[in-house]
Amino acid sequence: MKKLYTLLLLSLFSSILVAQQPTPEPITPAKTDTTIRTHYGDRLADNPFYEKKYPLWVPVAEVIGFNASLSLVDKHVLKYDWAQVNTETWKKSLKGSWEWDRDVFGVNFIGHPYTGSIYFNAARSNGYNFAASIPFAIGGSLMWEYFGETTRPSYNDIIATPVAGWFIGEILYRISSNILNDRKRGGARVLRETAAALVNPMRGFTRIVQGKVTRVTSDTTYQADLLYLSIFGGVRRLNEGTDFNSGGDNPFLNISVFYGDPFENRIRKPFDFFKLRTEFNFRVGKKMLDNFTGYGLFTGRNVDTKNFKMLYGLFQHYNYWNNSTFELGMITFGGGAVSKIAMNKSAFYNNIYVSGVPLAGNSTRTAPSDSAIYRNYNYSGGLEVKLESSFDFRNILTLNLLAYYYRLYTYVGPKDDSHISLIKPSISFTLYKNIRAGFEHLLYINNLNHEKLPDLRLSSTEQKVFVLIYFENSRQKKKYN
Repeated sequence: MKKLYTLLLLSLFSSILVAQQPTPEPITPAKTDTTIRTHYGDRLADNPFYEKKYPLWVPVAEVIGFNASLSLVDKHVLKYDWAQVNTETWKKSLKGSWEWDRDVFGVNFIGHPYTGSIYFNAARSNGYNFAASIPFAIGGSLMWEYFGETTRPSYNDIIATPVAGWFIGEILYRISSNILNDRKRGGARVLRETAAALVNPMRGFTRIVQGKVTRVTSDTTYQADLLYLSIFGGVRRLNEGTDFNSGGDNPFLNISVFYGDPFENRIRKPFDFFKLRTEFNFRVGKKMLDNFTGYGLFTGRNVDTKNFKMLYGLFQHYNYWNNSTFELGMITFGGGAVSKIAMNKSAFYNNIYVSGVPLAGNSTRTAPSDSAIYRNYNYSGGLEVKLESSFDFRNILTLNLLAYYYRLYTYVGPKDDSHISLIKPSISFTLYKNIRAGFEHLLYINNLNHEKLPDLRLSSTEQKVFVLIYFENSRQKKKYN
């Protein structure tokens, strides 16, 4: 069952495409009550008249039902050894000690977080706000650790499942809210309900149970905001080390989502602004999901002058890279600032973040393998510094630079403390309207320091040539990169 999570994520994000239809002409700030709606006319919160909070037992029952169903499938259909639970294994788990488990990288840093998003949305889709939905992600994870597996409960799962789960869960809730429109009827309504259920399966199930799939309202129902979607694909060359001519070529597809206007001056709630980037590589073995990275605002404030705008505050980040060169996954929290300097018809964007890393998975000195069946990475923590810079020249030419630095200290595994740098410059130019072409380069460097073994430097590069198409769901055209 866990092997299906990557495919679920693929269908999940590809389904976003059907939702990108223009919204009505934005309401001007002078005519908008900004305590209820954004400057663009979208709701700042779900409509309480239509979206009521259901009794506690309803989301609890959904979490229990999901875990029970998943356990039965794993045990009787897929017949996994670790799923052969019974009363004896439950007693052993309840009385035994905890461990750092040996599951493969994709299971721990994508599979479990996605499951956590299911628990989270059991509450979120029943009228609970962001903070009130978090305990359900924790409770669902605890239930699975004690009763869903024959192995001992694991420290890493009780961190990654709820913490990364509420990150993914709130993002899926926000995206599905932008897709749903309870005022629609007929084929358009069926299309939206189907797309929202693919993006957020627990919400789709809950809407069926609540009878909302066929409900027609006279007013907008859900919180929504600017949604910018870019899709780009092309050819990727992954080199052996840094030798440009040593690698093979393969096709790739990237889907990125940009949600919310960071420069609108308003009271901020968790995930009013977020960015998410996911990339798939093909013909490269089992590691199809190459990276899944993003961040969301927890709380922040705006600065607004004539030519300078900024949002600063507290952010949560989630990073996942899994390819034939390295494995790196982590949850981080810290401060950051998103800024824009307007220059005539051009603009310079600069984002910087400094965060602590409570949990990370980092590949060891041995290169990752498709055939690995047990953990081949360290558990670690430390520091993240992230820089995103972009110069947009009149919407004709765009220069981008993404730079990541990590200082990771090993908790569990071979004591290879790491200095990791990821640098990604790119350039793109407009071909026609919302279609662009471009080139991207990536440099990965990992300096490993071991208390007994010699220091080691690992490095690799890759290049991409791509065509990009982007969509916006608002007539208020704003370009972000």
